[in-house]
Amino acid sequence: MDYFGLAQKYDTPLYIYDFDKIALRYSDLKQAFSGRKSLVCYAVKANSNLSLLKFLASLGAGFDCVSVGEIKRALIAGAKPYQMIFSGVGKRDDEIKYALTNDIFMINLESEAELERVENIARELQKVARISIRVNPDVDANTHPYISTGLNENKFGVDIDTAKKMYIKAKKSDNLQPIGIHFHIGSQITDISSIIQASGIVSKLLTELKSVDIDIKFFDIGGGIGIVYNDERDVSLYDYAQGILKNLSGHDITIVCEPGRFLVGNAGEFLTKVLYEKRNKDKRFVIVDGAMNDLLRPSLYNAYHGISVVGKDKDHTICDVVGPICESGDFLAKNIKLPICESGDLIVVKSAGAYGFSMSSNYNTRPRVAEVAIISNKDKLIRKRESFDDVIALEKECLE
Repeated sequence: MDYFGLAQKYDTPLYIYDFDKIALRYSDLKQAFSGRKSLVCYAVKANSNLSLLKFLASLGAGFDCVSVGEIKRALIAGAKPYQMIFSGVGKRDDEIKYALTNDIFMINLESEAELERVENIARELQKVARISIRVNPDVDANTHPYISTGLNENKFGVDIDTAKKMYIKAKKSDNLQPIGIHFHIGSQITDISSIIQASGIVSKLLTELKSVDIDIKFFDIGGGIGIVYNDERDVSLYDYAQGILKNLSGHDITIVCEPGRFLVGNAGEFLTKVLYEKRNKDKRFVIVDGAMNDLLRPSLYNAYHGISVVGKDKDHTICDVVGPICESGDFLAKNIKLPICESGDLIVVKSAGAYGFSMSSNYNTRPRVAEVAIISNKDKLIRKRESFDDVIALEKECLE
């Protein structure tokens, strides 16, 4: 890839996404479940760029949304309402109304209180809400605690007994139609045994529900498949799919999955420019124009991203790669080996396609960066770089 050409054309910092890689990942996942009816609903939170959503919609993807803003994004990008799921542990009344009014395929419920709210709002609107219930199987995903969601100590979902009660109540309601069952135990999972174990637990509940004439048509296995950032191993999609399908033997049901990071994570890179190097006694710092407001994962999770200097591969010494933000937590990497850098050198941060731009902010009044897609080896701007005027626009309107 011509990083210097992209930097000259679009400036830095910059996000770059390879759409061809994304299409291949989507195809591989669909193929893994080719023996069954399946719906791949991309988790919009991972990367919500409109051009990316439009591209995925053109491939046939549905969308998993966790806010009304994400629903609106997906609809603008051409998503089909009957392929959209509305998830999230805390939905406002206006968000529920919007989802019902726009005939979103399925609302994923996370509590008894939420079931009552959705039922009441559906009644007010004289509609029938298609629902699924997020079951918490109490399975350890063996991932970072901030992105573990399948244990009782996590805020997500309900236990098996509560789920049974909710399904029975929904079955009796004139305004609720239970059509799905859902679980999601965490993100960046590279040991698929935990997902397969969870699918077995939830499959038993599915059997019990069908025995009392609650006709569940969609088995939503969530997302969470991990990617390679450093020394992880790629998940075998065949083993992943076959393990889940084995637990669903005898059930005629559509598989729904909600990948985010898996589709876009390794397809994205963050390009940043070296400003200069600095030494504090024996400590070496490479100071770049990208910062924690642009890519938060290293600061938030102490996450590892592979880093390289474009065109240089010799004389590696230990350094921290840090940005201009006035926080000690502003770093892209710590204690890694890089070549000696000069002002103007370009640094590529790998595996930045997921939870990169979508978690960025204007901290320190830094405009958010531009995003570029690579499609068939051609670059295309898919989000303009913010200007200072963009950053202050809503505040400026309120100045007296």
